[in-house]
Amino acid sequence: MSLASTAGYAARRAAQRERVRILYRRALKDTLNWAVHRHLFYQDASELRERFEVHKHVEDPDTIDRMIEDGEAQYNKWRHPDPYIVPWAPGGSKFTRNPTPPSGIEIVYNFGREDHLEN
Repeated sequence: MSLASTAGYAARRAAQRERVRILYRRALKDTLNWAVHRHLFYQDASELRERFEVHKHVEDPDTIDRMIEDGEAQYNKWRHPDPYIVPWAPGGSKFTRNPTPPSGIEIVYNFGREDHLEN
C-alpha cells in the first residue's frame, strides 16, 4: 500500500465516521420527537444505540458506505413529520415575538426612577 492510497483510505474512513456520527445524532434527536415520555425515550435511545453498535466492527469501506446509505434512507423514511422546535428557535412559536427595536429608539429600563430626579 502506497502512502497516497493509505492517505486516501484514512480520509475515506474519517468521512465515513463523520457521516455515521451525524446520522446517529440526527436519529437520536428525532427519537425525542416520537417519544412522549422520558422512559420511552431512554428505551428507544438504547435500542438505537444497539443498532449502531452491532455494525461497529465492519471494516470494508464499500460495505460501510452501503450501510450508511441504507441508514440515511431509513432515517428519511421514518423522520417525524412534525418535529418539536424549541419555541425561541427559528420556526418556533415564540420566534420573533418580541423583535428587536429599530435603531434610534432608546429603551429606558429605569422608567420612573431616573437618576436626575433623585438629587
